[in-house]
Amino acid sequence: MARYVVASLSSGVLFGIMDALINGNPLAARIMDCYKPIARQAVNVPAGMAIDLAYGFVICAVYLFILPVLPAQSGTARGIAFGLGMWFFRVVMNALSGWMMFIVPGRTLVYQLVTGLAEMLLLGIVIGLILKF
Repeated sequence: MARYVVASLSSGVLFGIMDALINGNPLAARIMDCYKPIARQAVNVPAGMAIDLAYGFVICAVYLFILPVLPAQSGTARGIAFGLGMWFFRVVMNALSGWMMFIVPGRTLVYQLVTGLAEMLLLGIVIGLILKF
């Protein structure tokens, strides 16, 4: 149980930090400019961190649930497999839905896919290393 809490808190904090770095830089501001008309003018940081921490607990619970069927033996390899799955279900599906619903430049979609892949792989590896059994 202690490993679960440590992994959940670590991944939640890491999730928040990576989201801030990925979405709060000048390059992202230019690339995500297409969302400006519908974007919030200010971010509620405490609520965002609470959501990221909650995501950490949910993501770790899902990892433990599917752990027996992950196609690897080491924590790192399992984390990579899990990260790829998260990337598909969280990032790829969201990017494709956005592409279908909005006029989004290709560079925006590529940025979302690439940064999302890096984010999900890093989260998966961290979770896999902490929750290795």
